[in-house]
Amino acid sequence: MTDKTIWEPLRRELDRWQAAGRVARFWLRDDDAIEPTPALETLLALTDENKIPLTLAVIPGLTGEALAVRLAEEAGVSVAVHGWSHTNHARPEGKKQELGGDRPAAVMLGELGEGLRLLQQLYPTRFLPVLVPPWNRIDAGLIPALPGLGFAALSVYGRAKQDGPVPLLNTHVDIIDWHGTRGGRNEAELVAELVAELDARFAGSDEPIGVLSHHLVHDAAAWNFLSALFAATGRHPAAHCSAAPALLKP
Repeated sequence: MTDKTIWEPLRRELDRWQAAGRVARFWLRDDDAIEPTPALETLLALTDENKIPLTLAVIPGLTGEALAVRLAEEAGVSVAVHGWSHTNHARPEGKKQELGGDRPAAVMLGELGEGLRLLQQLYPTRFLPVLVPPWNRIDAGLIPALPGLGFAALSVYGRAKQDGPVPLLNTHVDIIDWHGTRGGRNEAELVAELVAELDARFAGSDEPIGVLSHHLVHDAAAWNFLSALFAATGRHPAAHCSAAPALLKP
């Protein structure tokens, strides 16, 4: 069960937004989708029940028709390009990365172009021309070439920097404890991060707050957090969960 007092700081912050006549925008990105699974069914049911638009970052080189058929009936789901095969090409001492290191740029861009074309074919009505680099890392030298491949935006982690070669639609709050339990993070810490992101935007930034999940590794804590988040924001007039395609429109 969720302790409702944990969510009071978020409610108070949203009350501040409401008093100022403002609405905070959120969006949800879930990574590593490949095929239909019980965990994906849980995520789809949870987002559908709460009317939360969902962006699934799908791994092109590992997916196929089964996922496309399953998602065909999900009107609230959009599909982004999650690299090519989610393969780590970094040196042993480096951070995991598919789109970087010593690999030739032409090879990486070729994979990305193929991934974009494949998902565009599989999801003609749900495809979102957004690149989600595996592990949220990409060699800076590749980014200027993304529009030429057909990408409209890049989605990584952290607050967006201005004036880049391609628009950013980033995530900011990762619900998974990757360096500890590899399940859901502490609920109070996540609420504090959401409040910090809201506070930073109250000063004037209109960047939507991206929540990042990974359905394949969710434990009870992760599912409970998402349920509580959807309830807390869904009932508040100063919070709106947006569909990623709408956030890309000028």
